[in-house]
Amino acid sequence: MNYRIDKSHSQTAYLQLYAQLRRDIVNGVFPFGAKLPSKRLLSEEVGVSLITVEHAYNILCDEGYVESRQRSGYFAAYRSGELLSAAEPVSVSAVELPPLPKGDFPFSVLAKSMRRVLSTYGDHLLQKSPNQGLAVLREFIAAYLARNNGMQVTAEQIVIGSGAEYLYSLILQLLGQERVYGLEDPSYEKIRKVYEIGGGVCRMLKMGKDGITTKALSTTDATVLHVTPFHSYPSGVTASASKRREYLDFVDRKNGVLIEDNYDSELTPSKKNEETLFALDTKGRVIYLNTFSHTIAPSMRVGYMVLPQNLLAPFEEKLGFYSCTVPVFEQLVLADLLNSGDFERHVNRVRRARRKK
Repeated sequence: MNYRIDKSHSQTAYLQLYAQLRRDIVNGVFPFGAKLPSKRLLSEEVGVSLITVEHAYNILCDEGYVESRQRSGYFAAYRSGELLSAAEPVSVSAVELPPLPKGDFPFSVLAKSMRRVLSTYGDHLLQKSPNQGLAVLREFIAAYLARNNGMQVTAEQIVIGSGAEYLYSLILQLLGQERVYGLEDPSYEKIRKVYEIGGGVCRMLKMGKDGITTKALSTTDATVLHVTPFHSYPSGVTASASKRREYLDFVDRKNGVLIEDNYDSELTPSKKNEETLFALDTKGRVIYLNTFSHTIAPSMRVGYMVLPQNLLAPFEEKLGFYSCTVPVFEQLVLADLLNSGDFERHVNRVRRARRKK
């Protein structure tokens, strides 16, 4: 086993080990169904604790690269795209779920940040925001995505808007009405409504136990795929590692675009943020969407999208004239929460609480 832990690296040992194991699973060193080294063997060979190895394996299990079998060990669960058609996932339908969980952000922390912004910026809060949003907020979001999601993006790639539905409408205008949009079936109903009221054509693609079924992907005429890889609503389905790669292969074959709607991913019970399609993408085919409405409060109608570099010029040409729909005050409050670490501390608290449940 050629696994090494760099003790001088800022990344923790279990995340370094996780990344090396994931690389070997994806590259076929451990093909589908192959047994991985035991925790004890890996601990001795790499020179780390059993707990470190267990953390790495738990993350791989959470993301669908590995499955744990009682008293048998860990086995590779990742399959490359060409093998996925061998068996269709079992179909699922919408189920009755409780209301979408809120992040329960502490009001005292939010109020403190608001007071700090008011005292710091004063009447500068009355100025007009740049069209894509304040540079300081976009820079802090870019830094946050790099720290937590492994997404290397610039502030210029980020567009701030008043919630996910507004950003859906911008995407439709950017990509065009002539495109066919593939959506999860079932999915959040407003996604389809926004696309259709703007003149877009939607195809509802059947969901299976780990995402849109291979059959639905292989027969659709859609070239834009809008997916919620983590905890899709209302089915609760999370796309496996194999399915995420299949989504990327799909848009590559179609010369299409993948819209990654990651509204709930930060509140995962996992010790590591969910793997993003944007970070996996190497060809500039993914638009990433997220919102603060879920992690902070429903009244915080602020979302953002991250565009690949190749769509920056078309966006500026077609939609660069749009004014930002989020007040300067709210943008600066979010920037303060990100810069102070309060936002990440809150997310970590929620995730720890979910793990205990």
